[in-house]
This record gives sequence, C-alpha cells and structure tokens, in this order.
Amino acid sequence: MKEKNKTGKKYRIYLAVLWSLFLLPLTVLILIFSLIFTGRMGFMPGFEDLENPQNNLASQVYSADGEMMGHFYLQNRTYVDFYQLSDNIVNALLATEDIRFRRHAGIDARGLARVFVKSILLGRDAGGGSTITQQLAKNLFPRDTTSYRFGISRNINLGINKFKEWVTAVRLEKNYTKDEIIVMYLNTVDFGSHSYGVKTASRTFFNTTPDSLKIEEAALLVWILQAPSWYSPVRNPDRAVSRRNVVLGQLNRYDFISDRDYDSLAALPIELDYMVQDHNVGLARHFREHLRTTLTAREPQRQNYLFYERFREDSLEWATNPLYGWCNKNFKPDGSTYNLYRDGLRIYTTIDSRMQQYAEDAVNEHLGNDLQEDFEKVISTYRHSPFSDDLTAEQVELNMDRTMRRSERYQRLSWEGAPRDSINEIFNTPVSMSVFSWEGEIDTVMTPMDSIWYYKKFLRSGFMAMEPSSGNVKAYVGGPDFKHFKFDHVRRGRNQVGSVFKPFLYTLAMQEGFSPCDMAPNVPQSFEVNDSVWTPKNAGPTDYDGRMVTLKWGLANSVNNISAWLMKQFNPPAVIEVVRKMGIQSHIDPVLSVFMGTSDITLYELVSAFATYANKGVHNVPLMVTRIEDRHGNVLAEFSPRMEEAISEEAAYLMINLLEAVVNEGTGRRMRHTYGFTGQMGGKTGTTQGFSDGWFIGLIPRLVGGAWTGGDDRGVRFNNIAQGQGANMALPVWALFLEKVYEDESLDITGEDEFERPAGFNVNLDCDGIFSPAPARQYDVFNY
Repeated sequence: MKEKNKTGKKYRIYLAVLWSLFLLPLTVLILIFSLIFTGRMGFMPGFEDLENPQNNLASQVYSADGEMMGHFYLQNRTYVDFYQLSDNIVNALLATEDIRFRRHAGIDARGLARVFVKSILLGRDAGGGSTITQQLAKNLFPRDTTSYRFGISRNINLGINKFKEWVTAVRLEKNYTKDEIIVMYLNTVDFGSHSYGVKTASRTFFNTTPDSLKIEEAALLVWILQAPSWYSPVRNPDRAVSRRNVVLGQLNRYDFISDRDYDSLAALPIELDYMVQDHNVGLARHFREHLRTTLTAREPQRQNYLFYERFREDSLEWATNPLYGWCNKNFKPDGSTYNLYRDGLRIYTTIDSRMQQYAEDAVNEHLGNDLQEDFEKVISTYRHSPFSDDLTAEQVELNMDRTMRRSERYQRLSWEGAPRDSINEIFNTPVSMSVFSWEGEIDTVMTPMDSIWYYKKFLRSGFMAMEPSSGNVKAYVGGPDFKHFKFDHVRRGRNQVGSVFKPFLYTLAMQEGFSPCDMAPNVPQSFEVNDSVWTPKNAGPTDYDGRMVTLKWGLANSVNNISAWLMKQFNPPAVIEVVRKMGIQSHIDPVLSVFMGTSDITLYELVSAFATYANKGVHNVPLMVTRIEDRHGNVLAEFSPRMEEAISEEAAYLMINLLEAVVNEGTGRRMRHTYGFTGQMGGKTGTTQGFSDGWFIGLIPRLVGGAWTGGDDRGVRFNNIAQGQGANMALPVWALFLEKVYEDESLDITGEDEFERPAGFNVNLDCDGIFSPAPARQYDVFNY
C-alpha cells in the first residue's frame, strides 16, 4: 500500500512538472503578449497610428498639362492605389514572398513551422517566415535598433521585436483589406536608387507607371527588394538576371504563367530606361528649385540679411505673395506647419511641359551647338583666358579668389574652421571629379582651382516665357545644366540690362501724348551733371546723323541720341514710376543715364514688364502655381493672378507698334531675315558695356519671353559687337523656342495671331522710313 502511495505521489510530481514545463512557456508568452499589447514593452501602434501610419511622403510637382516634373523629398516615395497596380507586380510579390497571403490572418503558421523544422532543427536554409503583413508592420513601425553588448540580450530583444511585429500584423489585418495591405507594402518598400515605393521605382528603372509593368519588369522589381544594392540591375546586371528568373520560376510554379511563357521571358535580357529621380534630373530643374525655396521661405528678419535691399524685396514678397513661405504661413489640422519633404503635397504649376522642353532645348542648342564654340575661339587669344584683355592680372586674380570663396567647398571648409593656407592647399590638390561638357560629363582628375578656371569659360543663359493675359509662367530655364550650373539666371541673376530698358522711357512718352511717328533730332544730347557735362555716345547707325527722324526709327535702331532727347522731356523719377507699375522692383538709381540700362534687373522682372504691352497695359505678376493639394487630393490653396493697370491700353498698343519696328527693321530683324518669321511680333535687344550681357525680350500676341546670355563673371565676354550683341547672344534662344512652339499644333499658338487694336484707336502709325531732309539743330545743354 505504501509502495502504491509512493508511486502515486511520484506520478503527481511528474505530472506537475510536465504541466509546468508546458504552462510556464505559455504563461510567459501570454504575459509577454499582454505587456506588448499594453505598450509596457515599448511603443506599440494604436488604432489611430494604424489608420494613419507616418511615412516620409514626397511632394509632387505637376505641369499645367498633367506631367509629373519632379519631387521634393527626404525619401522619394509617392503613393498609388491598388487599382493603379498591374496584376503582374501583385502576382510576382505573392509568388515570391507570401503565396498563402490571402488565406492567413497576418501570421503564416505553416511558414513558421517550415522555418522551425528546416532552419532550426535541420540547419538548412528555408527562407524567411515573415508574411507580407509582417514585413509591412516592420516597414511602418521600425524595430528597436538599440545595440546590446551581450548575445543573449540581443536575442531577447530580437524575439520581443518579432512578437511586436506579429501583434501589429494581426492588428493590420483587422484594420485593412488584403488589397490595401498589398498596396501599402508596395508603397513603403525601398527599391534602391533613391526609389521608395513601386511608383517611383517604376519610373526610375523603366520610365513607366505601376499599372503598365510587364511580367519581366515586375519580377525584377520584386527581387530587387531582397537587397537593392546587391541585386541592382545597374550595378550587377548578371546577378539581377539570375534572380529575376527565380521570380519568374515562382510565377510558373504557382501557375501565374505557363511553361512556355516562362521559357520566353527567362531568355529576355534586362532592358532598362534608367534615370535616378533626384533633384538634378527631369524638367524645369531651376524652376523646381525656385519653387522649393519659395514655398519653404521663412519670414524675413533684418539680422539675417547682409544687404537691406534684399531684405526689402523678401519682406515685400512675404507680405504680398501668398506662395512665398506658404509652408510656414499655413497650418495643418493638428496646428503644425506643412513639411514640403514629408507631407506628400501635390503642387500644380503653370509650366507647360511641352514649352518647357522646347525652352530647354533652345538654350542647349544655341549655347552648345553655336555660341560656345565661337566664344572659345575668341577667348583662346586672351592673355588670361577666359578673361578679357581689358582686365589686368591683379583683377583676374581677385576675381578668381572671390569665386573660390563663394564656392560650396570653401564655405564648408571655412565653417569647419580650416585655416586659409590649408584651404588653399586643398584647392590646389588634384582630386577625381566629373565635369560638364557639351558632349557629356567627363571623368577626370584636376584641382578644385583648375575646375573653377574650367567652368569660367562656359557661357550661361536664362530664359522665361509667360502668357500675358493670365500671367501664367509657361517655361523657365535658369541655366544650361542644373547639376553643374545651379545658379538661377531667371530669378536670382541680376545684370545690367542695356538698351532693353529704353522701351520704358518710350512708354512714358506714349503715356504723355507722344506717338511713334513723332520726330526727334538725331544729334548728340548733352547733360550737365554737377560740375561736368555728360554726352551719351551713339552706338546706332550713322546714316541719318544730324537729321530729324521718327521715334519709331530711334527705338528700332536703339539710337542713344533719340533716347537722350526723350530723357530731356521728362526726368528719371518719372521713368522709374512707370517701371515700378510694370512690375520691376529691383533698385534703380534715379540718374539721367537710367535709360542706358545701367541698373541690375532680373530676367523675371523684364519679361513680366514687357508682358504688360501684350496685355493691353495691365500688368500681371507672373503666376507659377495654380493650386496645392494634400496627399488625398483635398485642395489646400488656390492661387489667382495678381493684376493692376500699369499704363493705358492705347499706350500699350503704341509700344507694340514701336517694338514691332525693332523686329521689322531694327536690331531684332534677324527674327525676320534669319529665322523667317512672318507673323506679328515685337521685341527688343540689349547689349551692355564691354559685351558682358546680351538680352532679347520678344513678344507675340499670346506669349512673351526673354533670354539673357553672358559669362559667370563680367570680365568673361566677347571682344566685338558682332558676336557680343544681344541679337547674337540672346535672340536665337527666343527664335529657336518660338519655332518649336509654332510647329506644335497642340499648343494652338500660331503666326496668324494678331495684337488686338484698341476700340476707337485713330493714331497714324504709317511712318516707316519717314525722315526729314532738313538737318536737326544742336540742342542746348540740359541741366538736371
């Protein structure tokens, strides 16, 4: 009996031990999951977090005709909906990552069992056991990456993280449909090459959209996810082909494709249309950079500005331009300001992608195919090439030193506290670099100082075109190549404008009752300034020196004698008042030489001002954005033209007649004679002293555009009027652009368009070629 009791007691002990061994892990697991659910073991996403997962979502920039032009991002990610996915990408993902995806609830028990038996017990590779939902959980709510000294601590942390992913996966399955989980996963994953999400990856590798991915393209993208760098088709094409075919094999195994399809697809080479989607590529790169700095601008503070004039201009922008500083002026429902790089804004611009492409092509064609070659022949004769022989060796040295100190490399070294002699040594030490050429980038070795000399020889150009009736900016080219020439010559570049300024003096005259056919003496005009006498030199034709000529002829040929005579009829403040009304806000000195274009003005301002003529005297502030939406398509802001009557409609029409004469018979006649344009158009050339700047502003009834061309430094220039004048340096950009616009019937802009004549207009404009046979008398010195 005692033996029997003894045996029963042992049995109960064994039974208790067995149950303890079974229940203890189960209890620990229950305890761990309870702690995880309650957030006691670190952050766990709640319902609101699951409904609104936080991702860095790129903001998108669209053209007026619906083309995606670029992104602003920390991670280049753009969302798509499930209906925008090709079946090919969905099937490839399921066949490779989680074939039982539609049958489990976030955790695949069979997959875990396979991993446990094959990987842990048998020591063989059985692949991963994570479902697509678990991987999504890891992407949305990254693991704790704390570093632990001891292996057991690392393993415990890894296990807890895994349990968290299981819990999150189950919660995701309860909150979202299977299709939503698939598209969320494809929107969050990293494909390498700065491509986050399937939409960006499709554009980067194949220049297509997710709904148009072919089977072999989808297979490649899915395998890239395993290791974006290791399996990159750009870096490792052979390896990428091999692994793509693994995915094709999985598609065949699960009957998504037939044996025949597999054989034909596996034999295909990888065909890429590869372009990394970063800020250096795509359309309108200078425009997008201007947009970025405008949207993210902060309220100007005087202590942050070296020059008061720049502070004044930015303060005016902050006060009057709703787009300037928009991200910091407007607030989200939670009270925070908008983040251009995280919030997935959709920015709809006025840029027309077709015109933008034509403008970029025009700049590149003129500089790369024509002007740069001529310029290099000229500068090869200079003593300190590419600087003009007018500069001394000391002036050249000062210019180069100033350029070095403005460089990003110098400023970074200076900020880090490097002494000047160390900086000089760095700038004179050869390094590997890629430099610009019109035939493509060149990989070379040179010193940073030599690279500054190298880039000095390249002429730069800026171009902008806008629709005068609406103010919509249709094309914006800040320079020839954004990657290598980031300075924006449309909005930031201020240069002397030369004779391009003269029409504003003539505008004042037309406002005050003059007409194009009024006569003026073509003789030198002298002004007494303080204790000296200033007589502007004539740079125009000499055929009619000393004769009475029309104002139309005077502007057409940019004759200083006529402009100086007009200047005597008015005064500098009156001219500046007209200029301000027409949209030019740059500082202009109220001096008698104002009509010579000695002030520094932006191309943006000049195009805006000239558009006033084509818009019946009404000035439109250039409009660059029409609306901004949030990531869901809700409209956050809409922008309308800001317009103001600057001059009378009659004065505007008279100015159009004057500017037409420039093209028909004056300094802009290349538009007719060289390029063969026959429709109504006007324009004005401009050339500054020493041929440092070449300008042309052109206008047709429905479009106004302008170009500036010059060097990075005023001492880098042509040495003769034939090559250095605006008609040669800048006019061809407008002409080449206009040719392409007229050829594109979809734009509906033709040479048949006409400027509208004001109602009741009865001024005689038929005075081409009218010159008085009588000589003009020399006028007295004008005191000011």
